[in-house]
Amino acid sequence: MAKTIDFIFDFGSPNGYLSWKVLPGIAARHGATVNLIPCLLGGIFKATGNQSPMAAFGGVKGKLEYEGLETKRFVAAHKLTAYRSNPHFPVNTLLIMRGLVAARRAGVGDAYLEAVVSAMWEQGLKMDDPEVVADVLTKAGLDARAILESTQDPAVKAELVANTEAAVARGAFGVPTFFVDGEMFFGKDRLHAVEAELS
Repeated sequence: MAKTIDFIFDFGSPNGYLSWKVLPGIAARHGATVNLIPCLLGGIFKATGNQSPMAAFGGVKGKLEYEGLETKRFVAAHKLTAYRSNPHFPVNTLLIMRGLVAARRAGVGDAYLEAVVSAMWEQGLKMDDPEVVADVLTKAGLDARAILESTQDPAVKAELVANTEAAVARGAFGVPTFFVDGEMFFGKDRLHAVEAELS
């Protein structure tokens, strides 16, 4: 029976982006499927008392510099040459995360995901600006107006909240988090362990 990798995801995490670029290949090697679950990272942080690495480790000498080095190594190892740091980071992702839920309900979730992922972590756009988001979606051939209007649908809002609460209930405290057969793995640096679990 094919295994499923549940991927707790928010566009605001650069490590979420890097994981997304690598995870499908891991899944394909093992005949597994990826179930990307839209969650709100800010909601996860609030529920668990966690905080961003910048806030948590900003005062630790050398820590953030080392994290940057690890990111460069990961990018090089996986040839993710399109990746760039977003100059507007951190970006409030509430709109685009609701947009992902809305796009999935409209049957265009994959196209939306790729367009927004690219805009955030390859083009470096300010993706908490509704006008910028609308332009990105339109250029991707999506109905920007319909999707953005749907982000105000109570059912869309409720689904994102429910996803976030369920992720916390399973033990998630940040993004990216992965679950395989009930086993939890956190961070892009645990993708080797995800692959081992699939084996």
